[in-house]
Amino acid sequence: MEERHHFGSRLGVILASAGSAVGLGNVWRFPMEAGRHGGAAFILVYLVFVLILALPVMCSEFVVGRAGKANAADSFRRLLPGSRWSLAGYMGVLAGFLIFSFYVVVAAWTLFYTVECLHGALLADRDFCAYFSGFSSSAWHPLLYVILFMAANTAIVASGVHRGIERFSKWMMPLLFLIIVVLAGFAMTLPGASRGLHFLLTPDFSRLTFDVILSAMGQAFFSLSVGIGCLATYASYFKQDVPLMRSSFIICLLDTLVAVFSGLVIFPVVFTVGGQADAGPGLVFITLPRVFNAVFGASPVVNYLFSSLFYLLLLVAALTSAISQHEMVTALVHEKTRLSRPQAAIVVALCAMVCATACSLSFGPWRSITVLGMGFFDLFDFVTAKFMMPVGGLCFCLFVGWALPRSLVARELCGECPSRRAVLAMSCILALMRYVAPLCLVGVFFYELWSR
Repeated sequence: MEERHHFGSRLGVILASAGSAVGLGNVWRFPMEAGRHGGAAFILVYLVFVLILALPVMCSEFVVGRAGKANAADSFRRLLPGSRWSLAGYMGVLAGFLIFSFYVVVAAWTLFYTVECLHGALLADRDFCAYFSGFSSSAWHPLLYVILFMAANTAIVASGVHRGIERFSKWMMPLLFLIIVVLAGFAMTLPGASRGLHFLLTPDFSRLTFDVILSAMGQAFFSLSVGIGCLATYASYFKQDVPLMRSSFIICLLDTLVAVFSGLVIFPVVFTVGGQADAGPGLVFITLPRVFNAVFGASPVVNYLFSSLFYLLLLVAALTSAISQHEMVTALVHEKTRLSRPQAAIVVALCAMVCATACSLSFGPWRSITVLGMGFFDLFDFVTAKFMMPVGGLCFCLFVGWALPRSLVARELCGECPSRRAVLAMSCILALMRYVAPLCLVGVFFYELWSR
């Protein structure tokens, strides 16, 4: 086995890991969930669960990855040889592969809309519901964009950790932050900005039901893409001087800022035309194009720039997140076989393309083919979100919190010469990892199962 590669800098660690966490769940699902559940009250509960659930699970993934210095499955085996904990790693890799397979379908939709925006096709007043339905249900049109997105993703992963993933993250993550700040700043000048801000930032605690609390818990967990081993794989490339707890906190902060700024972009625009904040899954591909035309219709240039930047933002977020899913599977294939990294990346891409094709066709010609009453896209989403991710997060917490020697965990989280503050922070993280996060994850598991 060749010498293991490392990220070249701490900035690369932060940006690559933040890229893994920041995805369509931040720009798309977070505003949708906030809109459904009353805005600011939902956000406050979400922030609590980021700290008590997502942060300890992320720390546990980082500990497993850096201490194990291998792919997600072999890291468990190396840390506790002869145990069955490696099954949790294999389950995580399988979950990552399934998520990658249907995630690239949605990412391909964002690529299509980005291209259409750049061509000016979305500036025309049209029936966007029929427009999106016609594209997504086509037999071949979405697959063309899946292939293009997959090719770009594979090229980055095949280039390696330092020259591919880290270099790409250092360019794309600053671009993502710049775009979302520019869009939010412009949205604040719109007539509906004050109502959008009031909705997003003024808590209405009368909306805090048990269902809202559980929804915020699930969003905090899924938004950061923890529990399947993507971050554990990235952590296996961390140098020993990377502070895991501080890095985890910064990544959670960046992820949350992107989610909140997405709301600052979307809600002022929606409220300007009196739209509904809880537009549901069609918010991005049906409601927003219609809203953009209504708000900026008098100024085609502004409409063109705002729409293009928004869908470019979605595309960058989708790509940075999909890279980590691809890398997690590629790392295992590369380290378990004699395939080179480029060969492993291509093999994973071809296998995922088969599954992605089934997921894409489930919106069109294969709509009638169902398993347990679900098409392939919904089936992959259901199995991973409802079962594999919560169970995977629970395994990471129990493994680090209870199975690993405390001295090893302390060394990874605090370093060789820990300060009193670091020891106190580690004690808090470990307590959350042992007791609070597992209870929350059980709650997420049953909520996601029940909400089906």
